[in-house]
Amino acid sequence: MAAPSPTGPDGAAAPGPRHLNIVGLGDSVTAGSQCNCTPFVQQLAKLLADRDQVPTSATNLGVGGLTSVGLMQMLDDPSTSQTVAAANIVVITVGANDLLPALSWWDRGSGSANDQNCGGACDSATLDAVGAQVAGAIARVQWLRGGRPTTILVTDYWNVFVDGAVGLATRGTGYLTWSGELTDRLNARICSAALIQNATCVDLRGPFDANGTKDPTALLAADGDHPDAAGHTLIADQLLAALPAG
Repeated sequence: MAAPSPTGPDGAAAPGPRHLNIVGLGDSVTAGSQCNCTPFVQQLAKLLADRDQVPTSATNLGVGGLTSVGLMQMLDDPSTSQTVAAANIVVITVGANDLLPALSWWDRGSGSANDQNCGGACDSATLDAVGAQVAGAIARVQWLRGGRPTTILVTDYWNVFVDGAVGLATRGTGYLTWSGELTDRLNARICSAALIQNATCVDLRGPFDANGTKDPTALLAADGDHPDAAGHTLIADQLLAALPAG
C-alpha cells in the first residue's frame, strides 16, 4: 500500500481523491481473454464506485502473452507512462508467461515432477528473475506517480498454466500437482516483490482452488487457462477487499 493520506493543519485526515482512476497492467488474465465478459479491472471500478460513492474510471492495459520483461518495456512507452502516471490505483498481474518454457519441458516428457528445476526452465534463478522484474515494475509505477498517494495491488496466480478439468484431462494428476507446486514457488516471488516495494499482494490461489485442494473448473473458461465471468468477478471481489473503504 502507499503511504497514509496526508493530514490537514488541524491533524484531521485530508479529503481523499475526488476521482479514483484504476489502471490494470498485465497479461491475458488482466485483458480478459477467453472470458466473454467484463474483465476484473472494469468490474473493480464499478464495485469501488458503488461502495465508496466516488467517481471511478478504469483503463485496462492487459496484453495477452505479456511477460514481466515485457511489462517493464511497456512502462517505458510514453503512452503507457502517461496513463499510469494519472492512476491512483494500479493492479498488476504478470509472471506466468515467463514460465512457458517449463510447460514445454513438461510436455516433452523429458523429466519428472521431482525435478524442481524443470530442466533449467523453472530453477530458482529463473523464478528470482521474474520476482526482480515484478519488483522493478512496481518501482517504475511508483516513480511515474512522482510520490503521489498510490495504491498498487499485485495478484498472484491460482495456476500458472492450464488447471481444473481441462488440465486433468489433457495432462493428468501428476501435472496438476507439479504445476501447483510451481505456481506456489512463483507466487512466493511475486508476493515478496510486492512486500519489498510496499505494494499489496492479493491472493488468488486460495480463493480459486483452496491452494490445490479444490477443483477450480467453475471459475475457468473453456480453455481451462483463463478465468471465466465468475472467475473475473471473484478476482474483482478479492481486489475490492484489499482496498480500505473510503
